[in-house]
Amino acid sequence: MSYSHHTMGSGSRTARTLEFGRTHVVRPKGKHQATIVWLHGLGDNGSSWSQLLESLPLPNIKWICPTAPSRPVALLGGFPCTAWFDVGELSEDGPDDWEGLDASAAHVANLLSTEPSDVKVGIGGFSVGAAMALYSATSCALGRYGNGNLYPINLRAVVGLSGWLPGSRGLRNKVEVSHEAARRAASLPILLSHGTCDDVVPYKYGEKSAQTLSIAGFRNLTFKTYEGIGHYTVPKEMDEVCNWLTSRLGLEGSP
Repeated sequence: MSYSHHTMGSGSRTARTLEFGRTHVVRPKGKHQATIVWLHGLGDNGSSWSQLLESLPLPNIKWICPTAPSRPVALLGGFPCTAWFDVGELSEDGPDDWEGLDASAAHVANLLSTEPSDVKVGIGGFSVGAAMALYSATSCALGRYGNGNLYPINLRAVVGLSGWLPGSRGLRNKVEVSHEAARRAASLPILLSHGTCDDVVPYKYGEKSAQTLSIAGFRNLTFKTYEGIGHYTVPKEMDEVCNWLTSRLGLEGSP
């Protein structure tokens, strides 16, 4: 995987290879029906989320929790930390790190590519990880990454907690010009949730991302608001994630 600060420059001279960190896997305790890659937030790693996910009452899900590469992050003044892509300002006008987004989306797709054909696959994440999950959702619908390469995975569920949608400019137009993209967008189940007191990724960005996706044709979308909650998860939110995944993926134990 390569990443370049100078996306307009000659890639071979400016790109440097970034190594993804350790991947933690939580094996299903029951029949393996679904596999979900879960993506951590800025500066975190796969281990901390794997411990939380292992405690959830979802025995039919295998969780794959990778660790992002360490890279300089513009939002932190160039300070290096684990990040799925270079995060700049959180606005529609801010620059998107397309190369970083594509590299991480491809890494995640590769993790899912070897799952059995009868196992449903999905992606979830928190904060920057949620942004990465949503970028993967749009890549799945469009059938291509931002660089034009084919997106190889048929996602069945996407979860984004306290995140936002990167690469949102022109999304509606890209979806509407393709019947296949419109069909995939309309059928892909997405769950977004956000706390109203989030001071890291403000609530308005989560709400705006949900609106952008809906307008672009992602009709199977649920947006949950958590009053008074900041940039963290709470048990009620994780309970709703469990119920939503059980229902959408048709897991054993669903009504």
